[in-house]
Amino acid sequence: MSPLAPTTATTASAADRAALKKAAQGFEAIFVRQMLAAARATSLAGDDPIFGGQANETFTAMRDERFADIAAQAGTFGLARQLEAQFAKLLPPAAPTAKEG
Repeated sequence: MSPLAPTTATTASAADRAALKKAAQGFEAIFVRQMLAAARATSLAGDDPIFGGQANETFTAMRDERFADIAAQAGTFGLARQLEAQFAKLLPPAAPTAKEG
C-alpha cells in the first residue's frame, strides 16, 4: 500500500470534517436569519400600506434567508469557523497513513 493512499479511517475523518463544516455553516446561517428577523421587527416605519403585505414579507424572508446562507458560506461573521474549530477537537484523530516502526 502506498504511504499516500487514503485509508478508510482518514476518508471517514475527512467526511466527518466536511459534515462538521456544513453543520457549522448551517448554524451560522440560522443565527444570521434570526438576527435579521429581530432587526426587522424593530422597524420604526410601521406598516407600509403601499409596499407592505404578505408578498413583501415573503420576499423579505426569502432575501434574508439567501443573504444568511451566503454570509455563512463566505465566513462573513466567523461564527462557523469558530464552531468548527471548537468541535473539531472532539473528532477522533485520523489514522496514520504510513506504517510506523
